Amino acid sequence: MKLAIVTDAWEPQINGVVTTLQQTIRCIENDGIEVEVVHPGCGFRTIPCPSYPSIRLAFFPWRGVRRNLDRIRPDAIHISTEGPLGIASRRYCIARGLKFTTSYHTQYPRYIRSRWPIPESATYAFLRQFHSAAATTMVATASMRRELEAHGFCNLAEWGRGVDAQLFKPQARGFLGLPRPILMYVGRLAVEKNLEAFLDLDIPGTKVVIGDGPAERKLRALYPEAKFVGLLRRESLAQHLADADVFVFPSRTDTFGVVMLEAMACAVPVAAYPVPGPIDVVQDGKTGILRHDLAEAVRLAASLDGNVCREFALTRSWQRAARQFASHLVGAHGEALVLPPSFGLEPA
Repeated sequence: MKLAIVTDAWEPQINGVVTTLQQTIRCIENDGIEVEVVHPGCGFRTIPCPSYPSIRLAFFPWRGVRRNLDRIRPDAIHISTEGPLGIASRRYCIARGLKFTTSYHTQYPRYIRSRWPIPESATYAFLRQFHSAAATTMVATASMRRELEAHGFCNLAEWGRGVDAQLFKPQARGFLGLPRPILMYVGRLAVEKNLEAFLDLDIPGTKVVIGDGPAERKLRALYPEAKFVGLLRRESLAQHLADADVFVFPSRTDTFGVVMLEAMACAVPVAAYPVPGPIDVVQDGKTGILRHDLAEAVRLAASLDGNVCREFALTRSWQRAARQFASHLVGAHGEALVLPPSFGLEPA
C-alpha cells in the first residue's frame, strides 16, 4: 500500500504538526505502508509566510502537486494542512474524483484573528468548506471534535498523539544550575501562544523559555530576567525538559500540545489552563494542574509526583496513534484498503 501525505508544514520547521507527521510516518512505514511526502521542499518555489517569515510556503504549486501525485500514484491520499499545497492537492483530488482524508491540526481562526482583524467566522467558513470534501477529517481530541461539530464540521474522527518515551525520560537534575523551582516553556514564540501569561507570573524561581519565533525579540526585551535558550532538538531538548520542576503551557489555542506529553515523559508535571488541548492531555491533580489562575496551577503542580506523569506518558505510544491514523484512511479510488497484518496486533 502506498500513501501520499501532502503538508505545508515540514522540515526545517519544528512544531507539533511536523513531529506528529514524522512519528506517524516512521511507525506506519515500520508496519509496512510505503509513504511519500509532498512538502514545500519538493521542488516548489517558496515565499515567506506572512507574519512568520521563517516558514516558507509553496507559491502557485498546482503544477508541482499534479506532477508529484501523478508520479506517486498513491493508493490513499492524506492532506495534512490547509495551506497552498493542501488547497492544490484538494483541487487535484476533486478534479479526478479521488477520495482523500484531511486533518485539523491548527486553530487558524484564533491564530489569524490574533494578527489581523479577520472575523473567526470567516476563517471557520473557509476551513469548513475545505474539509467538507474529505471522506474523513481527523482531529486530535474529543473536545476538539465537539468544538468543530458545533461549527458545522462533519465526518470527524479522532487521531491521538504519542510521545517518544525512550528519548524523553527522567534524567539527573542540576545541569542548568539555575535557582529553583525551574518553570519551563517549550514552543513557538508567537502571539497565539500567550507567553506573557507565563512570563508575567510573580513566582519565585527561574523561567526558562525554549524555542524561537516572530515574538522572540520583543519578549527578550520585555522579560530580561527570563532565560531564553533558543531552539533545541532531541537529546538537548529532552535534557532541558528533564531538569524542569514544572512545565507551563499557557496557550489557549492549541488543538493538542505534544510537548506536554514530552514533559510528562520526563517526569515533569504540567500547569495549564482548562481549555481544549490541556483538558484532553492532562489528568488534573495527577499529571498536572488545570486552573484559570495559572499561578495557582504552577504552585500546585510543583508538588505532584513525577513518577505518575511518567507512567501516564508511557501509555501514549506513537505506534498506537499511528495505527489509529491508518485506520481512518480511505482508498483513493473508492476501494477498500488492505492494511498490513501488523495492524491487527496490539502495539507494544
